[in-house]
Amino acid sequence: MSQGLDESGEPSMISTQRGMTLIGFLIVLSVALFVAYIAMKLVPIYLNHYSVVSSMKSLAAEPDAANMSEARLRDLLSRKFSTSYVKHVNARDIEIIRGTGVEIVAEYEVREDLIGNLDAVVTFKRVQPLN
Repeated sequence: MSQGLDESGEPSMISTQRGMTLIGFLIVLSVALFVAYIAMKLVPIYLNHYSVVSSMKSLAAEPDAANMSEARLRDLLSRKFSTSYVKHVNARDIEIIRGTGVEIVAEYEVREDLIGNLDAVVTFKRVQPLN
């Protein structure tokens, strides 16, 4: 008897049935949809942080940025945030530290509702030295 054939010469059920069951497919689909849902909630937060970082780098590249007053630095940063459509952070939340050099520090957290009372909390800290 050849492999995969029953006594009558017909293909057996084991050799003809292949693939995933409907329940297995639904489980895989639900996991994939959950991952996509989480990504849709978290990716904009990280894109926003990228805008914060690029605004801070742009400010650091300004000529003579290290010698500017704190009010001037905040004003420039506020304008850059506005141009980049930054949410979650504004220029008042940025700390300016003057020591051996001048650094601007953005430390913040973002809360995003996921499902019901389950939230995602993402924290960021970026230190940008001024030249």
